[in-house]
Amino acid sequence: MERSDTWKRNAVLAMNTLGFTILFAVWVVFAIVGLEIRKELRLTDTEFATLVALPVLTGSLLRLPMGMLTDWFGGRPLFTALIAFSALPLLLLTVAHAYWHYLVLGLFIGLAGTSFAIGIAYTSAWFPQRLQGTALGVFGAGNTGASLTKLLAPALMTVIPAGGAGLLPGGWRFVPLVYAIAVLVTAAIYWTFTYTDHAHHKTATLGEMLAPLRHLRVWRFGLYYFLVFGGYVALALWLPKYYIDVFGFDLRTAAVLTAIFVFPSGIIRAPGGWLSDRFGARTVMYVVLATCVVTSFLLALPDVQLTLGVPARWATGTPRSFAFRMTPAPFTALVFVLGLAMGIGKAAVYKHIPHYFPSHVGAVGGLVGVIGGLGGFVMPILFGAMVQRTGAPTTAFLFLFALSAVCLVWMVFVVHRLTREAAPRVAEEVDQGGEAVAPDGAVLFVRPRRRSSAAPIHGAGSE
Repeated sequence: MERSDTWKRNAVLAMNTLGFTILFAVWVVFAIVGLEIRKELRLTDTEFATLVALPVLTGSLLRLPMGMLTDWFGGRPLFTALIAFSALPLLLLTVAHAYWHYLVLGLFIGLAGTSFAIGIAYTSAWFPQRLQGTALGVFGAGNTGASLTKLLAPALMTVIPAGGAGLLPGGWRFVPLVYAIAVLVTAAIYWTFTYTDHAHHKTATLGEMLAPLRHLRVWRFGLYYFLVFGGYVALALWLPKYYIDVFGFDLRTAAVLTAIFVFPSGIIRAPGGWLSDRFGARTVMYVVLATCVVTSFLLALPDVQLTLGVPARWATGTPRSFAFRMTPAPFTALVFVLGLAMGIGKAAVYKHIPHYFPSHVGAVGGLVGVIGGLGGFVMPILFGAMVQRTGAPTTAFLFLFALSAVCLVWMVFVVHRLTREAAPRVAEEVDQGGEAVAPDGAVLFVRPRRRSSAAPIHGAGSE
């Protein structure tokens, strides 16, 4: 039976989201099993950070070529092959023992992270521009796969004793075995319920596909994504260790508390896409960046105790002391808010891409994904080095605060410049009636020719 286009695009969206969710869970598997490897091999903070971050490196660097391949060949065959291939390094992980084994397998497991670039281009091809923000937000909610690992992996570790049971590996090694079976089943389901979009295949040359990368705007979007996605991945990898080392929780509790950050941040990406469609990605990004600045600043505050003393001759009692200590409850609440902001920001950044580069979604989305993914690789290693050097675990959030502030200041500067350049044209168009368009193509105002006042378009200004 021939299905309607609406059925096909909704089926593609559902399967892309499922595939991305499973592969994202695979991508961050070292965040949990790595803690057991850390104990087995007695790894330093930097060695552990390298172990959990290495899969992010592969998944980041290959996003651009994967996005371009999707533009050339379509998403269905690439996504299916990627899902099925991910089973191989997972199966090998069950028999690895040396540190270098884990590093090499981590590089191949990292290929799961390229699923984002494939899915973005494949999903965009099926939806009109007015629905792309919402559709990409729904697809991006597959980030919640990280919370699956946080919640399921600790439980799976206890199913079979560490010594194994017959041919079944035990302890943490049972986790990659279950994941390998899951991805093979997912690959079969994915191929069955997806469709080939023949119009998606491009004949452009490599140079033509890379041409948009000359625009500074693309790299600015990449910096935003470095923060909201790279920061999200980095914290998803880093928070279990933070909860264990700073607050003294066991692995299962630390994983559950980390899921409070991971799951809402992933699931809110879909509403974030709708908000970007409704109010404009630029407006949404203002709120996102301001929230990141405030929450990361509060999380970066060290524990302090202030004692107010007076000279002895005037003293009437014991000196008054004030203490500030970040306990687990406010810490988790702040991380939860930060995760919501990052989740909405991920959708807002990608709302920009099909708006400005409709014919190069794969290449531009791939590059932005590369930059964001590199954030997820660089930041855990940087966090580990900073903590090892300073002894202060809050320095990780100090870096996020500085990065958030840079992104916000850059955005304010760019918007101010665009508004200033467009000001004469806006005044003329408001006088005569009609649209006023900024140099970057964004509609700033529209005035019906028979009315006397200009009405701002809430969705205008999406960058």
